[in-house]
Amino acid sequence: MTVALATEDALSEAIGLRLLSELPRTTSVNHLLRKDGSGYLRSRMDSWRKMAQRQVVLILTDLDQIACPLALREDWFGKTPRHANLMLRIAVREVESWVLADHDAMRELIGIKGKLPAKPDELPDPKRHLLDLAKYAPKTIRQDLVKEYSTFTLQGIGYNARLTHLVKTVWSPERAALRSPSLQRTRHRLNELLLRPDEV
Repeated sequence: MTVALATEDALSEAIGLRLLSELPRTTSVNHLLRKDGSGYLRSRMDSWRKMAQRQVVLILTDLDQIACPLALREDWFGKTPRHANLMLRIAVREVESWVLADHDAMRELIGIKGKLPAKPDELPDPKRHLLDLAKYAPKTIRQDLVKEYSTFTLQGIGYNARLTHLVKTVWSPERAALRSPSLQRTRHRLNELLLRPDEV
């Protein structure tokens, strides 16, 4: 099965690749398509539709502040028919909620301090929550993840590299899906591909 993976950023791309790698059916990713932010993904919808006529196209995006996944789908797809090969999967509210959902991986990252969310999909700002938790991490990890100023905290320069490494080496989609319904739905939808005939 051949898949094109379209994502917002490096972390989303790493998670998409990890999800595809766990499929029992052999999967080949022949295109990695990303630029910063969801605007790129939405603006290229006509291209994704055309590509989906030849192969599976998996798009991973964040819900952000949109009311619900259904509203985002309606905004992106409108009334245009969607090919079965075109898959839009939405992290509620950000892909960081999927990272946070694997508590074992998070403990490997930040250590034993800090309270991990039981329901990360319900966090209003999962990325902010992760940055707050990073303050408890060992110094080298903390310096990668956060840039601290006197009154606020920003994403550190090594944020994507550190979390991407975590996803590739420690993070478990199976464990994370137990706490993230949006991730569970994504895994379920991907596994449905196994029941389909081989793609062209």
